[in-house]
Amino acid sequence: MSTGDERGRSWLRLLLPAIVAFLILIGLGTWQVERKAWKEGLIAALTERLNVSPVALPSAKDWQNLSPARDEYTRVTFSAQFDNAAEALVYGAASAFRPDVTGLGYWVFTPARLTDGSTVIVDRGFIPEDKKDPKVRQAGQIVGPVMIVGTLRWPDTRRWFTPNDDPTHNLWLSRDPQSIAAAKGLGVVAPFYVEQESPVPPGGLPKPGKLVVALPDNHLQYAITWYGLAAALAAVFVVWAINSRRRKPPPYSSRSL
Repeated sequence: MSTGDERGRSWLRLLLPAIVAFLILIGLGTWQVERKAWKEGLIAALTERLNVSPVALPSAKDWQNLSPARDEYTRVTFSAQFDNAAEALVYGAASAFRPDVTGLGYWVFTPARLTDGSTVIVDRGFIPEDKKDPKVRQAGQIVGPVMIVGTLRWPDTRRWFTPNDDPTHNLWLSRDPQSIAAAKGLGVVAPFYVEQESPVPPGGLPKPGKLVVALPDNHLQYAITWYGLAAALAAVFVVWAINSRRRKPPPYSSRSL
């Protein structure tokens, strides 16, 4: 085969890699379309749950029957008494559900004793880094029974890159009521925690708040990007292949012998 023929058919050697790359890009775009549908369904479901009036907190005997898929983000109300001496500080930043909170600080997780003697850990709200010491927010250390309104949440999933907690310094890097209870000797606690929305304590700290659905939904943009790259790849390859086939072989010359 002459050099001209080899150049004219060079596009064939790249056809299979181009097809594989094209299919990968199409697959990524389709995945983003599916993610968009999932995210929209999630936003709709959460919006509905978070706008329903609060119901009575399930009793301890029913806790084992609760599930995150069915019961998370249910708004509840109950009377309890905070064990302020056993509060745990979970380090973190603003939450997607709490756009009213900015900057770094701590979420104050405090055991709440229910009237039946059981214990639920309550995320009482956010405090800035400089309010870590309870003495500087003494007004918010409520003593006595309080009627709490909040939302059921389940523990964070620990990943391999999740830093270890530091119970010695009362510092936690994961919202995990079971780990907090074990470190503080609280005994059996609810498998969930309650994200408090009211009442706001005297002095305003910790800062509770009603959860709102503010999840980002950029999947359509990502899908368009992947599909656009697939279209660009196909167009560039077709143009290049056509030009390769049209390319004239070099004129015959005795020097090539």
